[in-house]
Amino acid sequence: MGAALRRIQLGSALSAFGLGFTVPYLYVYVAQVRDLGAGTAGVVLAVFAMAALAVLPFTGRAIDRRGPLPVLVIASVVASLGAAALGLSSNVTAAVLSAAVLGAGTAVMQPALATMLVWCSSTATRTRAFAMQFFLQNLGLGIGGLVGGQIVDTSRPETFTLLFLIEAAMFIVLGVIASTVRLSRAPSFSGATPTDGSKAPGGLRALLSHRAMVQLCVLGFVLFFACYGQFESGLAAYGTEAAGIQPSTLGIALAANTAVIVVAQFVVLRLVERRRRSRVIASVGLIWAFAWIVAGYAGLGHGSQTMATAAFISTYALFGLGESMLSPTVAPLVADLAPESMVGQYNSAFALCKQLALAVGPAVGGPMGAALHGPYIVTFVLFSLGITVLALRFGRRLTPVQDQPSIETVPSRVVAVSLPEAEPVAACAATTR
Repeated sequence: MGAALRRIQLGSALSAFGLGFTVPYLYVYVAQVRDLGAGTAGVVLAVFAMAALAVLPFTGRAIDRRGPLPVLVIASVVASLGAAALGLSSNVTAAVLSAAVLGAGTAVMQPALATMLVWCSSTATRTRAFAMQFFLQNLGLGIGGLVGGQIVDTSRPETFTLLFLIEAAMFIVLGVIASTVRLSRAPSFSGATPTDGSKAPGGLRALLSHRAMVQLCVLGFVLFFACYGQFESGLAAYGTEAAGIQPSTLGIALAANTAVIVVAQFVVLRLVERRRRSRVIASVGLIWAFAWIVAGYAGLGHGSQTMATAAFISTYALFGLGESMLSPTVAPLVADLAPESMVGQYNSAFALCKQLALAVGPAVGGPMGAALHGPYIVTFVLFSLGITVLALRFGRRLTPVQDQPSIETVPSRVVAVSLPEAEPVAACAATTR
């Protein structure tokens, strides 16, 4: 199913390109361009996240019952309507409702796309499929943000309306591309949805009884809390308050993060795809602990401003290196742990844990990063080391093939050989060997 997989990857990249147009400018748009104030902007961002928490518990069962394709198409239409409405919103009520619709649509798209990748890949190819998706999504976000930055003008609200309309169009493009993909009614083809031997019925109770999946969800929460949940809140506040970083430098730091992912993704992939996944995740915890120590030097090291700026940008780059190691390990693990009838529910459960981390992370990290500089760094160094501990414990729950798919035996290919009739015994011996 190479053609189907390529179409899914293309649609995913284009939707990320559309998101890149608006994500960096959403706060500015609501607070300044529409003149609704910082408080309303905060509410809009919170509603965007809370809408995802509201719909994700029901998404997985819909995917498993109806298939990921119709769910993805509906979600793309909903997200498109939300983006277009937000671009035309001029009052608080319209902005909040539009953000809720947009947040719900984009949240449902994530597990639906992940399940389609699972259906279109095998155990051997799934690692690279998810790595490619992560690479293309970051590339799309980066390019979208750069292009959007050339269009926006805070004195002209219509330029922001154009950004949201472009985003809405990209979601429709995703839905159209997805609708051309031909999938089996159920993931019955070999290797598409490996099971762990569980025969438990579907539902939340079955998922919670799967200890390996519960541990992976806890690990995923800590991963996203310690990294993505701090990018635009705690770490940004810490950089500007403790390290004296200019707001424009935050954009450079985010660009460095994306650049490392784009450059390093496939180099890192070659290094990690033949190693144990649990140990790769554990090494990410060590890399991120070092990144937080570098951030500590930027704000608490009493060096020059140039050194502080360089250290702060390096922190984001180190996070990018860890992210490029996670993309080919964590998402495929969710699929490899899922029973055949619950792939959508497992993907939705993991997406829910991610969204919880993205909601709690700014609430905890923002105030600490702005006022409690030393405790903030120490806290997240410890969280990063906790990733290492949790990953090693999680590895004990995995089968050898789940932890390292490259060791899975490949059936040998029998080749007919013409042998001399005078040496039948020697021929048989050679064949046996």
